[in-house]
Amino acid sequence: MKILVAVKQVPARDLPVEPAPSGLWIAEAGLSYEMNEPDAYALEAALRLKESGGGEVVAVSAGPERVQSVLREALAKGADRAIHVAAEGEAALGLDPVAAAALLEAAVREEQPDLVLTGLQSDDTGTGQTGVVLAARLGWPHATLVVAIEPGQGAVRARRELEGGWFQHVTLPLPAVLTVQSGIARLRYATLMGIKRAKTKEIRRLEVELEGSRGGLRLAGLAQPRRVRQTQFLEGSAAEQASKLVEKLRFEARVL
Repeated sequence: MKILVAVKQVPARDLPVEPAPSGLWIAEAGLSYEMNEPDAYALEAALRLKESGGGEVVAVSAGPERVQSVLREALAKGADRAIHVAAEGEAALGLDPVAAAALLEAAVREEQPDLVLTGLQSDDTGTGQTGVVLAARLGWPHATLVVAIEPGQGAVRARRELEGGWFQHVTLPLPAVLTVQSGIARLRYATLMGIKRAKTKEIRRLEVELEGSRGGLRLAGLAQPRRVRQTQFLEGSAAEQASKLVEKLRFEARVL
């Protein structure tokens, strides 16, 4: 089975960020980048499927030259080869899931994998739409919130996590697209041998011409949240003050 895994490069989560002067994205000067954690779980699921049933795992990422670092990380963890879908400007930021899906679609159509895995959402924009839009563009069946994958003959059985502790099992014909829930399996670390092998593995560059730079989603502005401190004095008896305090904690602060 050939499995293609989409991995996105995102700003490191622990770094402080500020809006760019344009107000349309964050200031990128001095930022460091890492693999999107939900996509790391999709990669782990793909590697486990390969270990249990054989096949090939191909990592793909769309963006500028710097995304090759996350592709090297995927190769070090066990992916067989990688594809860098070159993108610059607005398309490289991954702010529009339609544009991102269009870039990934080009790699999928060239590779014709049996299965495409993506993370549930990205740590930066969190739209949770790229995998679903990709499936729609391909015309392939798809399932979201997948927490277990069982390959079969010409099909795949997926376990989906629903609300309230409920689960759903669906069987999809191949090829298919699955959006993987974080926590599907324990993430592995790249070994020293894996890092050495990654240096010799192929990263193929793919140039894609998009029909329009964006798919239709536009970010109107970005700003830091305002922090406002407000002091309130509760009047009445001790019992009345306690009742008012519980009400505010429950309905205003929403911590109860």
